[in-house]
Amino acid sequence: MSSWGDKVKITVHGASHAKEIGVNIEGLPRDFELDFNAILTQMERRAPGRSHVATPRKEPDFPIILEGAKDNITTGETLKMVIKNTNQHSKDYSSLRVCPRPGHADYTAHLKYNGELDMSGGGPFSGRMMAPVVFAGEICRQILNKEYGIDIVSHIAEIGGVADNSFAQTNIDDDVYKKLKYDSFPTLSTDLKGKMIEAIEDAIKDKDSVGGIVECAVLNMPKGVGGPIFDGVESVIASAMFSIPACKGVEFGRGFESCKLRGSQNNDEFCFDNGEVITRTNNCGGILGGITNGMPLTFRVGFKPTPSISRPQNTVNLETKENTVIEIVGRHDPCIVTRCAPIVEAMAAIAIINLL
Repeated sequence: MSSWGDKVKITVHGASHAKEIGVNIEGLPRDFELDFNAILTQMERRAPGRSHVATPRKEPDFPIILEGAKDNITTGETLKMVIKNTNQHSKDYSSLRVCPRPGHADYTAHLKYNGELDMSGGGPFSGRMMAPVVFAGEICRQILNKEYGIDIVSHIAEIGGVADNSFAQTNIDDDVYKKLKYDSFPTLSTDLKGKMIEAIEDAIKDKDSVGGIVECAVLNMPKGVGGPIFDGVESVIASAMFSIPACKGVEFGRGFESCKLRGSQNNDEFCFDNGEVITRTNNCGGILGGITNGMPLTFRVGFKPTPSISRPQNTVNLETKENTVIEIVGRHDPCIVTRCAPIVEAMAAIAIINLL
């Protein structure tokens, strides 16, 4: 089991090829009515087997609430949910006990758990463990929306070097918000979506994979949330994002691009707008000194290429202590980014509800 959060604590349990996966959520308010259909919609966005550029493994991903809610009304007790795994092919992973896959956690898990952990399907390190996270995150998002008016939206900012427009160039109105929130492959530019799919298809032909970036925006975030040093909003959100498998980087606002600028170019100048203090630009991503300033909170999350590729790769045999070659079989995403937008949104909601 693995846990994250203080005010609202989520504990994920199970493994990719176990009988079930699930989550316990502590700290939810009592008598909050859950929109179960909205939960199912977000879980459907993440689920496998829905596209030719995603893993063909099909799972219903139907959440079964065991405790903590009755007739979709929270009781105030720990909410416990499970999802049954129904489509495992564990035989595809029989060699992993002694031959670790490059780019995976097989070898480090072997070191940590003395070779005793079942790594079929990636075990507890698998992206499948994000299904219960999306469930928990959507509940947190519903609470944030009802109690604070906070909305969270994201889009695929880049895949295989094909870059979408950014939120800095876009007015996130209701039409944009609704389009992205329910899209299983959300992009701001419809034309670029096709080019991203082509980049994935090219990788598939080469028995390879590609990575990419998801950009997220938190709208109507209250001012003055966060604090200096360890209490900074960036610190909390970054911690949550790095909990997502394959996440390799997080940047806020213009992020690393700002490192190339002069202060005069990067500073966000203040002004009054209808009596409210705003900034003319939002290079900081809505955060200064770890504290929100009332502008949209924006950040980007980078994901590495899926390490499971069909090409032969060099590895070692931990039993014979010899070099060897491995060819990975099984069902894998050629690009996990296509299913990461709802995960990023979910982890953002979990992080923010713990900040307020």
